[in-house]
Amino acid sequence: MKKTLMLIDGHSMAFRAFFALPADNFSTTGGQCTNAVYGFLSMLSNILSDEKPTHVAVAFDVARETFRNEMFPEYKAQREKTPEEFRGQVPLIQQVLKEMGIVTLEKANYEADDIIATLATQARPEGFETLIVTGDRDSFQLVNDSTTVLYPMRGVTTLHRFTPEAVEKKYGLTPTQYPDFAALRGDPSDNLPGIPGVGEKTATKWIVQYGSLQSLIEHADEIRGKAGDNFRERVAAVQLNRDITEMVKDLPLPYGPNELELRPADAQGIIDFFDRLEFGDNLRERVFRTLSIEGAGVTAAQSDSATELEVVSLVDGSLGSWLEGLQQPAAVDVGERTVVIGAADESGKAVALELDSLSPADEEALRAWLAGVHPKLVHDCKSAMHSLWKFDMDLAGVIHDTFLAAYLLRPSQRSYTLDNVTQRHLGRTLSQADGQLTLLDEPAQDATHAAAIIDLAAAMSTELDEAGLYGVYADLEVPLAPVLARMERAGIAVDVDRLEDLRKEAQAATDGAEAEARDLVGKPELNLGSPKQLQEVLFDQLGMPKTKKTKTGYSTAAKEIEGLAKVNPHPFLDMLLKFRESQKMKSTVEGLIKSVADDGRIHTTFNQTVAATGRLSSTEPNLQNIPVRTEFGHRIREAFVVGEGYAELLTADYSQIEMRVMAHLSQDPGLIEAYRNGEDLHNYVGAKVFGVGIDEVTPELRRRVKAMSYGLAYGLSAFGLAQQLDIPQREAKALMEDYFERFGGVREYLHKVVDKARKDGFTATLFDRRRYLPDLNADNKVARDNAERAALNSPIQGTAADIIKIAMLRVDDVLRREKMSSRVLLQVHDELVVEVVSGEEEKMQQILRQEMDAAADLLVPLDVSVGAGVNWDAAAH
Repeated sequence: MKKTLMLIDGHSMAFRAFFALPADNFSTTGGQCTNAVYGFLSMLSNILSDEKPTHVAVAFDVARETFRNEMFPEYKAQREKTPEEFRGQVPLIQQVLKEMGIVTLEKANYEADDIIATLATQARPEGFETLIVTGDRDSFQLVNDSTTVLYPMRGVTTLHRFTPEAVEKKYGLTPTQYPDFAALRGDPSDNLPGIPGVGEKTATKWIVQYGSLQSLIEHADEIRGKAGDNFRERVAAVQLNRDITEMVKDLPLPYGPNELELRPADAQGIIDFFDRLEFGDNLRERVFRTLSIEGAGVTAAQSDSATELEVVSLVDGSLGSWLEGLQQPAAVDVGERTVVIGAADESGKAVALELDSLSPADEEALRAWLAGVHPKLVHDCKSAMHSLWKFDMDLAGVIHDTFLAAYLLRPSQRSYTLDNVTQRHLGRTLSQADGQLTLLDEPAQDATHAAAIIDLAAAMSTELDEAGLYGVYADLEVPLAPVLARMERAGIAVDVDRLEDLRKEAQAATDGAEAEARDLVGKPELNLGSPKQLQEVLFDQLGMPKTKKTKTGYSTAAKEIEGLAKVNPHPFLDMLLKFRESQKMKSTVEGLIKSVADDGRIHTTFNQTVAATGRLSSTEPNLQNIPVRTEFGHRIREAFVVGEGYAELLTADYSQIEMRVMAHLSQDPGLIEAYRNGEDLHNYVGAKVFGVGIDEVTPELRRRVKAMSYGLAYGLSAFGLAQQLDIPQREAKALMEDYFERFGGVREYLHKVVDKARKDGFTATLFDRRRYLPDLNADNKVARDNAERAALNSPIQGTAADIIKIAMLRVDDVLRREKMSSRVLLQVHDELVVEVVSGEEEKMQQILRQEMDAAADLLVPLDVSVGAGVNWDAAAH
């Protein structure tokens, strides 16, 4: 087999990847930028797949200072400081390359180019075809009949092949002449000076005419004109350029070309790396497919006891007896139209059922078994229930949900698909018959998925137990999934006509604000949605102070415009802000209208595995972001109404739940006293901090204390508090110091929780839910600061999330046990929305107060408020 050596300039390609992908779109929740890593891996996957090299190495620079700086101190001196967002990404690339089985090399006092030149030189007599991947044109000097340079022409996606013929076609020179040409031309990127009056055309003409730089120098007196004079004056500088440009080809290196074969990759290491950087499935699957080519297979610890299930065919009408014979907990893999059931018992058998082609007897048997008590293992119970409901089937008896187990074990991941989780926790891939990765939205036609669920349930049970997470898994998350599924199925009724009226009103407000803004600046065609046109009006026509600099000018983002309006009031800014607010309202209402189903209700999706803190999120549409305190928000909530056959809506929520959790966790005597005495917390704290009577706490003082109290739970700094309250930073700092002086338990708690999290690597809620924070020890300051804020907030917000979930389970348990017809429709952070039938109003209120109050035993009382009305807004309290 032909030996192909691929040599990659790591820093060069990492920088190109960094500038090809926007840093703002690629970062972890902790703040570690990952665009260079992502782009590099994407490029690497493409070229490995396309070129199929047998040997690979990636060379990196150690530092900017090399022997070339000793020759020429100004070498690369003009280059700007490394962008802060790029810092820390090269070590990450080196780490993942190691996991992928690819050798990385670096040499003090030399550049990556020198390593590549040495290996390329050694490879030629060894019979290698060599491919050099770099964005440095100096590498063209290495091109020959067995060495090709792959040079990126756009980002890192399009690589141009520079063979000897391609170099000559592009530059009119042979590869050996290219460094002579470059020495004459100079190189601004390396800070190597050129010759005045000598551009690329002249440099090329001279080298072609004389054959080489040395010959040109020997005939320097023959060159006429000003260019000749300039050349003769700078011969020494040109010779220095040539010496600097020449690559070192005889470095002592720990590896020779034959020792750079692709090594077996560490699948689990790659998975862990991708998890840490929060990369999605797509890139991971590309990397895994790439590593499988040309024998560079992924090695993973395959379980010796991997379950194998044989799919059996049953005679019509015999499914019931087969299901009754299952002795072990059974895996249930539900597709859009299929169900696969299998158990790891002695028989190792499974059945694959097409739901729309079952005999009546088998359909009834399946329906009864699925809704029965036989213990079941699933992946994503909630989705399975929605699929089964289309066939009038329910699902009960679920004791393991590997989807939720994966989330609890690694709550910061973006994907918990069965394939992803199987790779992460079992080290194996779910494959189709053609060897390609499973398309996860297709139902399984065999028992591969069911077998994986069985093995995952066993492996993850152990992991959950060792991490102290089994309680929150089995007692909270698994039983909550069916509750959420039923809430999603029920949906909430809406008055579409009222929403249409709001949409028209918001459209009119948007049009009015835009028309007035155009009149103010005399531009009838002005598009307020165009950043370019806004920049021209704001900074050129109106001469307003410049905002944050961006690639396309100055920022017109909402935050910048709001800040500008504060320091530089102007009617145009007022109209722009009004336009954007009205546009946002219109968009919100339009989204709600589109989401109304045929039954006249909106069925949101509650996501259990999105927020790392344990909070539920709402999507399609998001019903948790409807404004609570604005007039428009109230009017939107008025459109959510009680459905036909029901008497009223009830809302029940916890008052200041996160501050109560803070009081419990910090055990601060002052906060505990305030809550036990039934005081208004913010007035009480305001009186203590400002040294006034409770009756003397003004609305402004209360606002400041409220912002600070909640802010501290989110890691708010003095700078952040100053911005939020629009006060000087020193005043905000003094305010925080006064707060901590009177509530020392809070300060002590905040210090301890971060220190403990840094030591343990995670935070935990009152119910032992964990959030892992590896960035607490990161070199990247942004990532480290974000991790510290998460360490402060996660135990508080996570405990509050656990409490409302426990309350939901308790309420649901009572409703089902007493066979009541009222039902919970929504959970919006600390609030439950319930649809109540006539005759159950008083009992339902009593259940909500009693079960929500009993959800947790804190050092302070839980305060539950309940309201009733014909719509969501009227039911507020």
